[in-house]
Amino acid sequence: MKITGISGSPRMHQNSEQLVNTALDIAENREFEVDRIFLSEHTVAPCTGCGSCADTGECTIKDDMTALYSQLEDADAIIVASPVYFGGMTAQLKALLDRTLPLRKQDFLLSGKIGGAIAVGGSRNGGQEKTIQAIHDWMHVHGMIIVGDNSHFGGIVYAPAESDITGMQTVAGTMNKICDVLEMIRH
Repeated sequence: MKITGISGSPRMHQNSEQLVNTALDIAENREFEVDRIFLSEHTVAPCTGCGSCADTGECTIKDDMTALYSQLEDADAIIVASPVYFGGMTAQLKALLDRTLPLRKQDFLLSGKIGGAIAVGGSRNGGQEKTIQAIHDWMHVHGMIIVGDNSHFGGIVYAPAESDITGMQTVAGTMNKICDVLEMIRH
């Protein structure tokens, strides 16, 4: 089974990418296949609301998102991480999430996948819960099965991530819960 990690940060090698790598290392240690989508390496334009995907099931915008659709479809679970910019997710992540509308229009291709979220901010209460809620809202619209860290909403971290011991525990808890649910489904 495959778990895809998405980093919504436009910045390479920063907290969100590190947190996705940490989460996916846990999954690999539990013998899951992993895949990464780092938005620092891709250009995804915002949705224009043209409505074409409702008829064709395909997006009219031709950019890096075209190749990312198959990565999302192939995943059994998706964990999404975003830094918190001005109380919410990054514009880059919002563009990717909006551009998944064709997957919904093609008979809910993300439905039934397991989903979890991670948010990292400049302080303990910098908007991480609101960012996670927005990611969860996207997952709900697709019919995904959402898990948290076993006692809260997901991975809630403040920067620098590696020094936030409590936050790192919530990231590990979220990934372990995703793995647990996948194992339950597998049996």
